[in-house]
Amino acid sequence: MNTYHLFKHNLIEKMERIGIHKYMDLNLPIISDSGGFQVFSLIHKTGNGSIDDKKATFFIDDKKIELTPEKAIEIQLKIGADIIMCLDDCRHADDKQMLASVKRTIDWARRCKKEYLRLTREIKGGKKPLLFGIIQGGEDKKLRRYCAEKLIEIGFDGYAFGGWPMKDGKLLKEILKYTASLMPDDKIKYAMGVGKPNDIIKCWNLGYNLFDCVIPTRDARHKRLFFWRGKKIIEVNVRKKNFKIKEVRRLYELWKKDSNEARRQATMHNLRVYSELMKKLRR
Repeated sequence: MNTYHLFKHNLIEKMERIGIHKYMDLNLPIISDSGGFQVFSLIHKTGNGSIDDKKATFFIDDKKIELTPEKAIEIQLKIGADIIMCLDDCRHADDKQMLASVKRTIDWARRCKKEYLRLTREIKGGKKPLLFGIIQGGEDKKLRRYCAEKLIEIGFDGYAFGGWPMKDGKLLKEILKYTASLMPDDKIKYAMGVGKPNDIIKCWNLGYNLFDCVIPTRDARHKRLFFWRGKKIIEVNVRKKNFKIKEVRRLYELWKKDSNEARRQATMHNLRVYSELMKKLRR
C-alpha cells in the first residue's frame, strides 16, 4: 500500500476511520511503504521536489507535500498497516551522493523508531505493527555494512534491501546477497522492489523471504502474463497473438470486446501465478 499516494489524495483520515483491512476486504497482513521510493522516483530522478536532513518536499500539481520521518510513521499507524517502513533516502545504485543518503537514512530511521515508540506506547499485547529499517548504500559494500550495523543498533523487527535492485536490466545479485548476509537471521529479510518471478526465486535463494512489486498487476494491465512451464515461469505478451496458450487466446479476444474485464481477469491470473510461486517457495 502506497503511503505517499494516500497522503497526496487526502485519504489518510478515511483509512483511519474505516481501517485498511476493511477497506480492502482483506484479512491478511498488509505492508505500507513510507514514501521513500517516491523520494527516488519523484525527487532524485525527475527533480519534482527537494530533500534535506529534516524532510522530503514534493512538488506535484501545484501542491507542496512535506514528508518527515515522524509524519511517515504517523500516517502508516493511522492507516492500520501490519508492517510499516522507516522513511529513507532511496537512491540509484551508483548515485554519487550515496554517503549522504546512508547518513540521512540512519538518522531518519532513528527518528522513525522514536516516533513509533511514542505513538504506540499505549498499545498493549501483540497489536503493534512491525517496524522495518531499510539498508541503503548502493553497490558500496562498506556503506551497506555501515548502514546495516547502525540500523541493527537502533533495533527493528525486520530489515530491507533499499535502493534500486536492478542495473542495466539485471538483478544486482552480488550486493543483494551481501546485504542479506548483514541482516540478523532471526529477523525478516525483505527484498524491496524485487518482483519478476525468476528474480524472486533468486532472492529467495539468497536468503530473502519477503518481496513486493507492482509487476503482477501492472504487467497484467499492459497485456503481459506469466505462465508456469515445468519449474520455470515464462512471460507472454498478449499482443503477439500467442494462440498456443488457451488463456492468451481467450484474453486476446476479450480485450477486443471488453478491455476492463480483460484487465481484471489478467490481473487475477498473474496474482494466481504469484500465489502458486510463494506456496512452492514455502514448501
